[in-house]
Order: sequence, then structure tokens, then C-alpha cells
Amino acid sequence: MTIDFDRELNPAQREAALHMGGPVLVIAGAGSGKTRTIVYRLAHLVQTHVSPENILLLTFTRRASQEMLHRAGVVLGRPLTGASGGTFHSFAYSVLRRNAVEAGYPQGLTLMDRSDSEDLLGELKAHLDLGRGDRSYPKRATLADIITKSRNKELSIGGILDREAYHLLPYQADVERLAEEYRKAKRAQGLMDYDDLLFELERLLLEHPEIRDQLRRRYPFVMVDEYQDTNLVQARLVRLLAGDSGNVMAVGDDAQSIYAFRGAVVANILEFPQHFQNAKLIRLEQNYRSTQPILDLTNVVLAGAQMKFDKHLFTERTGGARPRIIQTLSDQSQAVQAVSIITDMASRHPLHEIAVLFRAGYQSYPLEVALTRAGLPYRKYGGVRFHEAAHVKDILAYLRLAANPADMLAWQRVLGFLKGVGGKTANKIATALLAGDTASLDKHKKRFPDLNPLLGELDALRRLNHAPAAALDRAMSFYAPSLVTLYPDDYPKRQAGLEQLSQIVVNYKSIEDFLADLCLDGTQTEDDRTENAIVLSTVHSAKGLEWRGVILIDLVEDRFPSKKAMQRQEDMEEERRLMYVACTRAKDELALIVPGSVFNRFNNCREPAVTSPFVTELPDTVADRYTETYTGGLRRNDEKLRPGIMTRDDGYLAPVICPEPVRRPAYEPGARPVSAAAAPRAQYDAAPPPKSSMDSAQSKFGLCEHKIFGQGKIVAEIPPDKYRVNFPGFGLKVIVKAYVKLL
Repeated sequence: MTIDFDRELNPAQREAALHMGGPVLVIAGAGSGKTRTIVYRLAHLVQTHVSPENILLLTFTRRASQEMLHRAGVVLGRPLTGASGGTFHSFAYSVLRRNAVEAGYPQGLTLMDRSDSEDLLGELKAHLDLGRGDRSYPKRATLADIITKSRNKELSIGGILDREAYHLLPYQADVERLAEEYRKAKRAQGLMDYDDLLFELERLLLEHPEIRDQLRRRYPFVMVDEYQDTNLVQARLVRLLAGDSGNVMAVGDDAQSIYAFRGAVVANILEFPQHFQNAKLIRLEQNYRSTQPILDLTNVVLAGAQMKFDKHLFTERTGGARPRIIQTLSDQSQAVQAVSIITDMASRHPLHEIAVLFRAGYQSYPLEVALTRAGLPYRKYGGVRFHEAAHVKDILAYLRLAANPADMLAWQRVLGFLKGVGGKTANKIATALLAGDTASLDKHKKRFPDLNPLLGELDALRRLNHAPAAALDRAMSFYAPSLVTLYPDDYPKRQAGLEQLSQIVVNYKSIEDFLADLCLDGTQTEDDRTENAIVLSTVHSAKGLEWRGVILIDLVEDRFPSKKAMQRQEDMEEERRLMYVACTRAKDELALIVPGSVFNRFNNCREPAVTSPFVTELPDTVADRYTETYTGGLRRNDEKLRPGIMTRDDGYLAPVICPEPVRRPAYEPGARPVSAAAAPRAQYDAAPPPKSSMDSAQSKFGLCEHKIFGQGKIVAEIPPDKYRVNFPGFGLKVIVKAYVKLL
């Protein structure tokens, strides 16, 4: 069967597919037909009388290699029987099993899966008597994560903890001891975990050059997909298998290297020409996914990278609208605007062809609530759905009891947080509470000293039913020690998720309404969601996927890029690559949303947000910019305002946003968080919400209501026709009297 490469491939793809001699690096831009190029290269090799048995295709999933080999067989007209295709780990296992004696496993070797590894670590932990009686001690899964990251990144245990789990640093010595005992136990029992496969194969090839040379003769043609995702040992294995000038083809995109947290090293692909003599470099730049206006924006994002292979994506899809950059008033109104954009896109695309992307899973929480209220189905990838997260369920259980003291499930959950109270005991206490069994309840109070303070807290929360923001703040403060105890391994991450509740709650006037919107989830079945639902996804989970319309949210500093990444240049470079990956998921439409302010519950006011540098550097030539008005509409920035207009149609003049934000330290394990709720408890004893210092001296003024900012407290009159009003969640604002309703 003759293959017409000129018709099937573009010039760059054809050059890569027909390459035969020596190392070659194929830089495949997003949507440039990378898989197609590999498939035709496989077919070309066999067509030119290379035996399939002499081809080794290394990928990151077994499915990917099988698909490529199958498609190559279809192109060729016959199957590639005998070709070796699979993951690095599966290839390593096959070689080690055939050479078990040389590898130091004369009795054979047994491969452990993740659960086996955790079980062994648990046994060793018990044998070493580590963590006995310490409820904050890292769980087996966390210990396994730390050890495997240390292996894959080739960093010390201390280095991993310092960079990724600083709150677990007190356990560093224990983890180091456990890791060493784990290594010894595996060797003594002839066991290997997935990480061992790669390092043991490397050791085998270095200590037994005859086996290495045998593999080189067997596989004179080596191909590696997604080379930007290789870690250090994987790159060394490729060099050992191919030699300095062998027929190795590495395919990937340095601009899509976004898995450093898994151990991927972008330097592997950037330094490929230095590692392999006379390596040829081929760029795939023609894009088959996105419109040119979208690619114009992504090219600007790429241009800002410090270390990269230059590339300029282009397409024959020259039409299409320019991307939109939308500046919203706040992170609250961002969710409303996102729903509006989704509704607009849905008039042109099916719901499942619309995606909202974000840097971290918790950032979609306000949007999930807004979508539920709008009756729009969604499915989420990367992080659990908001109302399904365990820590969110925990904090909502307190509020559920404030709204409904007969909620048995909430009682069981909250009582289970008390020291010494298990499931059966929690059920007995809850039954006594609901039955009004004072005698039994008194016995439980004597046995469990923490029960009485809990009941007092719940009584206080009930008096705050019409001040849900204050109720949530109090509940979060009370729950903080339990958060650390229940989730010692990742409580800082969960705390960030709970912060989103503080942004959502300010929109509600009662706890009941707040809970209703959080818990309502429509009636769609899982099949319905899969077929016709908006996609919410972290950028990491979105890699390799595409949609007609894409919306990126939270494009401000500390969120995208993340706060942690802004401290190191190499991390900022990866954040830029994340931005590139996110934007290149869009086929037809792209919208970027930048909230103008974010709510800081520690200061109980809004703070200005700093626009993401990846957005700031975008010129007006690649995007249309819009600003949200105080009536909820959008105004194009290039539209001229009518002269002489002093106020907007809602009477709003000037917001007062925290001029000097107070930065308080994050709380430590066992300590209560510093927050508005950590103020003297007496301020919560009365039903009204806590008053600010601005309120206290202005008691002669009453309440008012504004159609945008809701209910607020008038704190001053500004002659001749204005009020200064304190709106919960929005802070102080100066409003024309005619635009507020006195209550």
C-alpha cells in the first residue's frame, strides 16, 4: 500500500515522518497534529523495511501507544505485529523480569501497586511505633506521596516538605526513617514499586553494558511521545537506550510542560539538542484546532517565556471573533458574568462544548453555586464538586443545625468531631438531644467535656440566622481546630477552599437561603451530565482536550499565577505555560475574566486585585476589552463616555476599598485562625451582625437598601445629597441619596 505523504501531511509533519537517520526533536505546538505525525512516521519506518520488532514507542499511557500502533497499521494496511509500545514503567518491568538475576532478584520480583505500597508503609509505621496517639500524624497515602515525589524529583524528603508540605516539616525525621526502612523491606522481600522500576532499570543498564547493547541492537528506532513530561530518570533511560547519536525521535512541546509537581523537568526537552549529537529540530506550527485570533493571543503569551523554543502558531482558520478580556467588579460578580457568557455561547454551541477553566479546584465554587441557581448542568474535573467536598460538608453541618435543630445527619457529623466520640456515640447523643432526654444528655456532657461548648456555639449560631456571613465566620473559627485534626495532611489547601464560602455568603440574607442554593443540584442523571453539561476543569485536567468555547476565570495575582509560584522564577515560567495550555483549548471562542477586587474575610472587606501579568502584557490588538458597570452590564473599553456625566445610573460615586490591607499570618496546627471571628466573642451574642468601628459612632442613622449592593448601614450624611454607607462584603461606599431606599 503506497502512502501519499504529500497529501496526508503538511510540510513540517512530512519532514518529521520521513526522517530516518539520527536523533530528531519534534516541537509540536498545541493542536498541530502531533499524534498524526507519529502515526505516519511509524508507518513510514515499516514501509521502508524496518521490522516492527525493531521499533520501541514509549508513551505516558498504554492506551496512547496502542492507539498509535493501531492507526499506523490502518495507514499501512497491515498490523505492526511485534512492535514494542507502552509506558516507561511497563517497558522497564518487562526488561527487569527477563533479567531478574542480573538485576539482583534471583528469586524473581513482585511488583506492588499503590495500595500495596501504602499497606507496607502502614506496617512499617506501626513496627517503628511512629505517630502513636498523634491524630495529626500524616496518613499512609500522604507518606507514600512524599516518598514517591522524593524519588521522582530526586530531591530529599526535607526538600519536598519544605516546598510542598511545609506544615508537615515537624515529621521530617520520621518520614526519612520510614523511607529508609521502606527501601530495605522492599529489597529484602523482592518487591518493587512503580518508582523502583525506572531506577532499577537504569542501574541494570549501567552495571551490565551487555544488556544495554543488546537492547540497542533490538531497538535501533526509539520514539518518545510527550517528551516535555519526562522526569530526570526517564530522560537518562532514553539516552542509555539510544546512545548519543542513535535514531531517537522525541516529540513534545516545551510550552506544554505543566507537570513539575509530578517530577516532569522541562529542561529535558530544552536540552535535547545538547544531549544528542547533531540532533535535527523540526517545528510543527500549523494549528488545526483554533481560529487565528485565538492563536494571535497565545503567541503573545508564549513570547514572554524566558526559556523556550521559538514557535509561531498559525492556522488556515483565519475568521472568528477576537478573544474577550472582561474586567468584573469583583470575584462575586465574576460568577454572574461567567454564567452570562455561558448563556451567550450556548446559543451557538452545545453545553458540553463550553468549558470554564481555572488554576485550582476551589476557584470554581462561586460559579458552581451560580450555575445551580441558573439551572445549568455542569460536570467538574480536577477537584471534587463544591457541595461534595468533605470539609465543605463539615462547615455546612453547623449552619444546617442553626437552621434546623432536628437535622439528624448534621448532628451526627458535627458530634463526630468531638474528641472520643465515634459514630455510635454520636448517634446516641443526637438521639438524646432530639428527644429532650436531659438525664442522658447530662451524662454525655460529663463524659465529653467538649460537648457543652459545642451546644453553646450552636445556640449562638441560631441567633445569627439573618446574618449568615457572621454565622459562617463564627462557625469557621470554631471548626478550625477540627479542620487541622481531621485533615492534617492537606488542611492549608482545604482552608483555601473554605475561603470561597465567605465570598458566596455575603449575597444572602438568611442561612436557609444560603444552604438551599449550595445544596440544590438539579435532577439530571449522570448520563445527562455527560451528554449535555458545561465542563468545569482545572487547567491541568484540561490538557489534551478542546472545546468550542472556553472561559478562564480568576486571572489575578495569587490565583493565576498562584501565590506560591510568584516566589520563584521557574515556577512562574510553568504558570505561563499553564496559561498557554488553557488558551489553546479553545476552538472558536475565548474569554478571560479578571475580577477587580477580592473579598478578604480576615479584614472583612474587599481588597483590590492585581491583574495577572499574563493578561497585562496582552496588547489591545489581540483582544477586545470590556469592563463591568455597576448595573451589571459590560462596556467596551474603547467606547467613549458621554461628557458631563458625574454618576452612573445606580448613583454610585466612589468605593472605599481597604487602603492598607492588614496581612495576618496563616494559622498553625492546633491554633485558631486569625480572622474576624477571632474577635471578642461578646460581639456575636446579639442577633444583629457584628458592627464595624465605622458603625458604632453613627447609631442615629438607620439601614438602607441599594439595588446593586443590597442592604447596608448608613454611617454618615454628606451634604447636600449623599450618604456614606457600609455594605457587608463591599465595604464603605458614597451613594447619591436618590439611589437608596431607607428602611
